[in-house]
Amino acid sequence: MALGPNEGFGTRRMTAQQAADAQIDVGLRSYMLNVYNLMASGVALTGIVAASVASSQTMTNLIFGTPLKWVIMLAPLALVFFVSARIHKMSAATAQMTFWVFAALMGASLASIFLVYTGTSIARVFFIAAGTFGAMSLYGYTTKKDLSGWGSFLFMGLIGVVIAMVVNIFLASSALMFVISVVGVLVFVGLTAYDTQKIRNQYYAGDHSEVQSKKAIMGALTLYLDFINLFIMMLHLFGSRE
Repeated sequence: MALGPNEGFGTRRMTAQQAADAQIDVGLRSYMLNVYNLMASGVALTGIVAASVASSQTMTNLIFGTPLKWVIMLAPLALVFFVSARIHKMSAATAQMTFWVFAALMGASLASIFLVYTGTSIARVFFIAAGTFGAMSLYGYTTKKDLSGWGSFLFMGLIGVVIAMVVNIFLASSALMFVISVVGVLVFVGLTAYDTQKIRNQYYAGDHSEVQSKKAIMGALTLYLDFINLFIMMLHLFGSRE
């Protein structure tokens, strides 16, 4: 049966729309894959540096037996603020290099967990955290539900966790640390889904490749922080001490 002029136009229009949607879908998958690859590479670098430092008595004494430990502990935080404030003025290559430096410094800082917890429990908790992170990130990526309403609630929870951790430095309360860890796990589980959806939605801005590359780096940094903090909170709950 022959198509009328309007039917033919509608068919062509739908085909073009479907093609555009398919192109966006392919581009989005590529973009998110880049974010996850960067994030996973950062976690791997952190793990390698942490294990290397922990296995060297000289490095352990140099970092944790001197005031240098404060530099190692505070430098990653300073880099996060630096990248967040300067990302728009950086090239994508510079931003990515800063991300690798940050991941390496985090590794040196996290070497202390090998001095506190058994290697077996660290590995066990790592895989638990990775599974939890993967499930929540997948949820954030695939859900049709708008998670933007979670943002203010999760941010308040994060501020509460930080304040409680600072207070507990002076109290040294194991009970308070347990509560902090439980709340921290819930906060970072929520942030994983929330941030994943936010990163996915940023793709649709349609920026040119340089801006999208920098967005991918910031997305990787965000998810990296979600995962590392989730892992640390779980380690406090489930880790077996030396």
